[in-house]
Amino acid sequence: MDKKNLAFDKVNFILLAIGFAVVILGFILMAGGGTDGSAFNPDIFSALHIKVAPVVCFCGFISMIYAIVRKPKDTDNANTQNNEEEAAE
Repeated sequence: MDKKNLAFDKVNFILLAIGFAVVILGFILMAGGGTDGSAFNPDIFSALHIKVAPVVCFCGFISMIYAIVRKPKDTDNANTQNNEEEAAE
């Protein structure tokens, strides 16, 4: 398969993996601090679970969208244009 036909390059995949890891981290932060059957645990309403974790997930989703929308740089096209400019001079 030719690299020119790929929609993503290496950087896109790295950004996508980082965004996925951030989303997973946000879901891990949301979990925890549950209640058992006999007593109520007020830790489930902490700022970490209610405010921080959703913001982390949102940032992860935004970075994944950026990784998908980002257009890879076309190095072959840039090299062709540079060669044409040098030949014209």
